[in-house]
Amino acid sequence: MSLQPQGEPGTRGWAGRVVDRWRSSLRLRVSTTTVLVGVAALVLLGAVVTVTIRDGLFEARRDEILADATARTRSAQQSFDAAIANTGPQVQELAYNLVAGSRAGGSGVVGSMLLRSPDESAQVLINEAVLPERLLDGAVLTEEMRTAVAGGGQHWQSISLPLGTGGGPGIIVGSEVTLPVVGTHELYTVYTLGPEEDTLTLVIQVLGAGAVVLLIFLGAMTWFIAQRVLGPVRQAARTAERLADGLLDERLDVRGHDELATLGRTFNEMAESLQDQIERMAELSRLQQRFVSDVSHELRTPLTTIRMASEVLHASREDFDPAARRSAELLQTQLDRFEQMLADLLEISRFDAGAALLDVEERDLQDVVAHAVELAAPLAERTGSSITVTGPGRPCTADIDPRRVDRIVRNLLVNAIEHGEGRPIEIAVGVNEVAVAVVVRDHGTGMTPEAASRVFDRFWRADPARARTTGGTGLGLSISMEDARLHGGTLEAWGRPEEGAAFRLTLPRRAGLVISSAPLPLHPGEVATEPVADDAGPTSVPDLENLGGR
Repeated sequence: MSLQPQGEPGTRGWAGRVVDRWRSSLRLRVSTTTVLVGVAALVLLGAVVTVTIRDGLFEARRDEILADATARTRSAQQSFDAAIANTGPQVQELAYNLVAGSRAGGSGVVGSMLLRSPDESAQVLINEAVLPERLLDGAVLTEEMRTAVAGGGQHWQSISLPLGTGGGPGIIVGSEVTLPVVGTHELYTVYTLGPEEDTLTLVIQVLGAGAVVLLIFLGAMTWFIAQRVLGPVRQAARTAERLADGLLDERLDVRGHDELATLGRTFNEMAESLQDQIERMAELSRLQQRFVSDVSHELRTPLTTIRMASEVLHASREDFDPAARRSAELLQTQLDRFEQMLADLLEISRFDAGAALLDVEERDLQDVVAHAVELAAPLAERTGSSITVTGPGRPCTADIDPRRVDRIVRNLLVNAIEHGEGRPIEIAVGVNEVAVAVVVRDHGTGMTPEAASRVFDRFWRADPARARTTGGTGLGLSISMEDARLHGGTLEAWGRPEEGAAFRLTLPRRAGLVISSAPLPLHPGEVATEPVADDAGPTSVPDLENLGGR
């Protein structure tokens, strides 16, 4: 078994916070991008400047060294030519004196070597003069250098000085000289480039310090400019949020006459226009709601009078001729529908005015469903639809308003009967830890996904030419949706042409509970996220005596 490092979750959390901060802050992105671009530009510029200065220092110092080496070689040759030494020891002393005095003069010489030429055939030999002896290191004097010097002329090579000679870069210059008695020897002079290296290091340090100061200044200026530019944008965003929350009097503070000030004035003008239009629409909505409420109330009195007259006519319809009797029956039917429409309009006006209240009590949703099924049974029998109710086999209690929930279930059931084409209707009741649900499914004409998204709109019909055979008002599903929202629940619709339709009502078991998953699937392709209890088996509606007695 592998163990995950304890610090990893914290690292992921820290990285996540950094990413969230990066995504949410335009000022941070602008400042960081500017600094990174500045770093890249300064690195490129520093590299170019450093290489240019290095090459310039090297070439200037090389020319000085070659000129100095030429002068030293000429002086050494003149000294050898003027010397009266004619024995090996005398020449040896002359060679040592030359090498020992090579570091005098402050020209950056760190050592010198006088070596016998490989091609010299003189019989008299002297010891090679090397000062300091570390210069005999193969990294200082290479075979390629000796071969080049043996070919004649002055030659030089860049080297790395041994630690005993101060270390660092250097240049070795060699040429041939002729000594008395002993013949041709190679004179090598070693120069240090330490001062030039120190100068280059100082230049790099100055450039680095200047780059750091410049980057800090660039970052601060970018942050400041971004703050100045994005500050009004953030203020506009906060003001827009307040406007969206309904605080229509919020405005931006406008200062100056630049582009940001123009943006602020334009934003304020837009906010004023929106406020004016929203207030006009709100006033129109209030007038409309008041009109619907007043008309509904005012129609009550004449409707009552018409109802009384209609009942008298309906009671005496047997004494009328067939045409008058049919008219009395139609009048009675349409008055029932008219009264239902007035009741629905009054209920809608209460929802619009925010005056709808819940009369909550703890009830078993299965009892409410049974009552709704019992009321809808006569209509189902007339259309030939059978109703099957499936329960979870345990109580489905919740804090609900029984009257409103009964109205929701009855509306869904009547809608299923009307569109079920006489086919079976299935009702399922479910429960989980936080919610109860009821699904009403028919196998009738069905509806398209577009129709399912609009089925709760007021007075909306998927087929405008279709008659309402059961006297519906077109407001039932809209009122059902409002009743579900009033409980803090949801009402959803699903349908497919020729496959039927399904409606799912989901309600929280207690006020304030968040419904994270529904106890029942809405359609056959959906799987309930939480299992429900074992099914107790279907209950057929024709046996209404047992069902209603739950």
